[in-house]
Amino acid sequence: MNKSARKPVSSIGTRSTDGLLNTQPLNYHTNINFWRGRRLSLLAALEGVAYTLRTQPNAWIELGALTLVAAAGLWFRISALEWGLLGLTITVVLALEAVNTAIEAVVDLVSPHYHPLAKIAKDTAAGAMIFAVLGSIFVAAAIFGPRLWAWWF
Repeated sequence: MNKSARKPVSSIGTRSTDGLLNTQPLNYHTNINFWRGRRLSLLAALEGVAYTLRTQPNAWIELGALTLVAAAGLWFRISALEWGLLGLTITVVLALEAVNTAIEAVVDLVSPHYHPLAKIAKDTAAGAMIFAVLGSIFVAAAIFGPRLWAWWF
């Protein structure tokens, strides 16, 4: 096969010294064993978690809320079902924060200059966070509201 006729398909690459494109498939974990692939996937996901927690001030606020909610749960001795609801709610909020971060990064990558559709994508992702936070407030109010009412009055 003629080297100059190579065409990359679903790949990323850099130009070599001879001007040809050195490609690497987008899914570069294909030729490894199952468990090593899972390990690499887990490590990549943990890098995403670390990036989100390191760079997103809203994630810091959400972790602070998680701490307060956990302390309140211990204080009021909430049931296992209530712990499950709180855990699921907290997980959804943090997961959505990571998705919001990913969407913003991709939009910034593909649209470095202002574009109305880029604004819509970023605003909508942020709006999804508002829905999740409102839902978490409703869950917390349902669990802790009656207990706080009884405690204060």
